[in-house]
Amino acid sequence: MSIKTLLAALVLTAAPGLAMAECSWGANHQTTMSCAEGSTWDATTQACVPVVSS
Repeated sequence: MSIKTLLAALVLTAAPGLAMAECSWGANHQTTMSCAEGSTWDATTQACVPVVSS
């Protein structure tokens, strides 16, 4: 196997892993929070709190 073929195979093997790492590097991951009916998400306490209606 020639050096060029070996290097091409190495690059093609490593490229998907590097591309995947680049996409998520430094990104803030967010999740969707759903609360039960009658409550809402409070970002300060990071919990579901009951909705107060007056």
